[in-house]
Amino acid sequence: MRKKVITGNWKMNNDLGETQNLISKLINGLSNETLSCDVIICPPFTSLQEAGLLIKNTPIKLGAQNMHQEGNGAYTGEISAGMLKNVGCEYVILGHSERRTIFGEKDELINLKIKKALESELKPIFCVGETLEEREKDATTKVVERQITVGLKNISSDEIKNLIIAYEPVWAIGTGRTATPEQAQEVHAYIRLLINRLFDVQTAENLVIQYGGSVKPDNAGELLSQKDIDGALVGGACLKADSFIGIIRSA
Repeated sequence: MRKKVITGNWKMNNDLGETQNLISKLINGLSNETLSCDVIICPPFTSLQEAGLLIKNTPIKLGAQNMHQEGNGAYTGEISAGMLKNVGCEYVILGHSERRTIFGEKDELINLKIKKALESELKPIFCVGETLEEREKDATTKVVERQITVGLKNISSDEIKNLIIAYEPVWAIGTGRTATPEQAQEVHAYIRLLINRLFDVQTAENLVIQYGGSVKPDNAGELLSQKDIDGALVGGACLKADSFIGIIRSA
């Protein structure tokens, strides 16, 4: 049975002091819990080293929100996989809808980033999902198929074992709108079918597929109870310890 994975994407929030405060509350709030899921936090780059020190010897794992596809070089403002590993990151979010829509990242670029992350022994959280316009045109499966097929090009089934896919309908991110559990399950089931087709049945069955898009404590339980939803990529609700812990408890 696949283990649930709950990831908190802090986005561009929390300075060092706020990072210390939130992590302290998370550690205290989870101290008496027997976790049956994996918990990952993804602070901004400036807080990664401090976060890594604070969560040492706890069940919480560290991830980053993005990285460059090259190992080093003249890429002003960018961060490499090696730098992330050096401060204790195990995971990195790649292909987030905000990177795609605001910063213009294409599927081919995301593929290069995924390859570099895997080569560097970082586990990618690979985000896919459609816009509202694409959903209204019944293009959801077409969009998701393109993103996954190109994003995972020339990646082996052995490497897929170290990767998480996060389905995040763009129209449900930060809008308060959430895909119904049935809508989310339908796309998750399609993703698993696609991975079966691209790789093999065992790879598809073992793959963790998270849902992201306005996940909150009051809707997490129903979403996470769906057959093919293996966790959540949480945005705004992860910035408050109580709400993030509530989602973790739902898993």
